[in-house]
Amino acid sequence: MEIKVGDVVARVSYGKDVLFRVVGFEGAPAHTAILAGEELRLMADAPVDDLQIVNEREKQEKRKFFEEKTNMSYRLFRQDHVFQQEKNAYRVQQPSHDVKTFRMPGKVLHIDGDPLYLKKCMELYDKLEIPVYSVHLKEKEMPDKIIGLLELARPDILVITGHDAYIKGKGTKNELKAYRHSRYFAKTVYEARRRMPHLDQLIIFAGACQSHFESLIRAGANYASSPGRVNIHALDPVYVVAKLSYTPFMERVHTWDVLKNTLSGEKGLGGIESRGLLRTGMPYTPVDNPPEMGV
Repeated sequence: MEIKVGDVVARVSYGKDVLFRVVGFEGAPAHTAILAGEELRLMADAPVDDLQIVNEREKQEKRKFFEEKTNMSYRLFRQDHVFQQEKNAYRVQQPSHDVKTFRMPGKVLHIDGDPLYLKKCMELYDKLEIPVYSVHLKEKEMPDKIIGLLELARPDILVITGHDAYIKGKGTKNELKAYRHSRYFAKTVYEARRRMPHLDQLIIFAGACQSHFESLIRAGANYASSPGRVNIHALDPVYVVAKLSYTPFMERVHTWDVLKNTLSGEKGLGGIESRGLLRTGMPYTPVDNPPEMGV
């Protein structure tokens, strides 16, 4: 069966462990397929004759596995979030008369190299009620466009993600040149941090599957992937920033508190202690049509 762009495939030589979406071809004739992970932020290439189109049953089995993990992460986050709300309500001195308060969670600018992953992330942001301004950009374009996007969105949190991979034939795991997109993520972080140097003024998450964690942290990211050079789930960046967005700004967030509800854990993600971003105000006034971020 002829393999074409958009097909969901698996690599036979890897035991069909990961589902990929075919996004392009290289070579003449086209004998190498360029692949993007269906659930993981991994980019790879493989000979066309090593690929097998995945049937609907196999796709559903893999998707069900990740859906269960995603739902568990969501439930754990919501439980933690409710506990945090109750704790804050107890600690904040309430006014003597009945006045409704409102909350302002941290605003996110999410830049993603994959439009389908971006759509999934936006659905989760919406469920978590986190204000977000999203942009799809190819990883190579991110460093040149980051400053304009920061000025437009004025976020509290910046997410820089997409696809990545360590390519063994191009160098060791310590060499940035051996990674598909890590250098673009690192340069984007560097440019953003030049614009907003304080680590608590702008919280930055950067990276994707197998990314060069150390270079992203050195460039100025608060959180990054991947310390163990492992794959990370498409939604992991959202769970990282959600914890920060909903933690009061007077509180510090320990790194494990950020990572514990992600699907990848400490092998896939890491970072530094940072400050929360949630602010509470009063009185609450309902708004029928709130303005969009950046407008």
